[in-house]
Amino acid sequence: MSVVVAVKPSARKRNAKVGRLVFEDGPCHAFESRGAAERWAADLSTGDGHVWVASAHPRDDDDADLYLVSRATNAKLEAAYDKRRRRLRGGDGPTQESLGSQP
Repeated sequence: MSVVVAVKPSARKRNAKVGRLVFEDGPCHAFESRGAAERWAADLSTGDGHVWVASAHPRDDDDADLYLVSRATNAKLEAAYDKRRRRLRGGDGPTQESLGSQP
């Protein structure tokens, strides 16, 4: 039994190895089983953005049985401390005042 994995844009954006793989070999890859596809995804995740395989939607018209996906997030915001995170988002929010400064 052959399992076809289609690489989704979220995986390409999150993981440089996946992006290079799609550029060189295309967005679809065949494996002998889901387990083999999951091992492939785990190998791609080593040292780079986390990717995994998910089942394709039954109504999807693609030839894919599985998708290689990732959670597309802003890495700068993930690594930022709370103050810096607010600043990077562009929001000041309420400023914190000490109890002694209230009228």
